[in-house]
Amino acid sequence: MVFKKITLIGTSSESFDAAADDAIDRAEATLENVHWIEVDELGVEVASADDREYQAEVTVAFQLED
Repeated sequence: MVFKKITLIGTSSESFDAAADDAIDRAEATLENVHWIEVDELGVEVASADDREYQAEVTVAFQLED
């Protein structure tokens, strides 16, 4: 088996968990053979957002097809 990793950043105005779920949901909806997801970094955008924007950077690993 061979896997590929990509980085996604999910966002939410609610929480870090919701931001991570945003990225995970998008990965599962648009990629096939997702095997695991690692949460790498958390951040909060405050400069250009009206309220806080929570961000979760995740690494997605999915199996490449033969």
